[in-house]
Amino acid sequence: MTALDRDWLADHPLPLPEADTNKNKRGRMLIAGGSAQVPGALRLTGEAALRAGAGKLQLATVASAAPLLGMAMPEAAVFPLAANPCAELGAGAGPEIAKLLEQCDALVLGPGMGTEADAEPVLAPILAHPRDDFALLLDAAAIPAAATMADAVRAFSGRVVLTPHPGEMARLMQCDDSDVTPKLAQHAADRFDAILVLKQAETCIAAPGERPLHYPGGGPGLATGGSGDVLAGIIGGLLARGASPRIAAAWGVWLHGEAGRRLAARIGPLGFLARELPAEIPSLMTAPQPAH
Repeated sequence: MTALDRDWLADHPLPLPEADTNKNKRGRMLIAGGSAQVPGALRLTGEAALRAGAGKLQLATVASAAPLLGMAMPEAAVFPLAANPCAELGAGAGPEIAKLLEQCDALVLGPGMGTEADAEPVLAPILAHPRDDFALLLDAAAIPAAATMADAVRAFSGRVVLTPHPGEMARLMQCDDSDVTPKLAQHAADRFDAILVLKQAETCIAAPGERPLHYPGGGPGLATGGSGDVLAGIIGGLLARGASPRIAAAWGVWLHGEAGRRLAARIGPLGFLARELPAEIPSLMTAPQPAH
């Protein structure tokens, strides 16, 4: 595997906005997910997307949580979605999300969605209309929902990022947890023609036709509730800005991990919160200088 370090990042810079940019040119972002039980997940993802440089943010969640989310995230427009009897996203949310995509450059689907969400019928109408100018990130319960939709994911021609932890990876590939390895991540990337971010203590980023990238991790403090929601937002924000899926995933993993390292040094190796990570992103995003 190739080391994801400052040398690699310096060789693969993020796109920069032009001097006359505006919030629409900076990237229009939609994040959909959440539930009545986890109403704040999209706040973490949304702030991370803005901290990563996205210009315009929309959030979509179950109707019962939408007003509270709007108050917690005044920078975003918030849309209510249909819920099922478990207060998770219901099947009707899929077409509702699909309608919102017309004015978006990137969608993050899944943060805060639990196993009781109607994930497959939510995902299907979103995958039905791929666009050349649109990128999609699937997180949490939206990842296993794609297990039987490989052809639909492949229709996005490499503009999909999947961010599973080992359990979600096993469900995506319909295998045992013991089978989850970086080699399986590469197989999944090839099968779905997508970027695969396998989230473990040491992260593997696999892409079709490329050597996998390896990031050694940002420390055990990142193993905390909401940390994955932040990672999804960082990558999504970079996608909205126009970064290619592989570069967005790599930079997102590095920024997330290095934010964890900073907080560990300042606060302590354990006990910092996921909501403290996004504020570290803007200064870290300054192009790293090569180590050599």
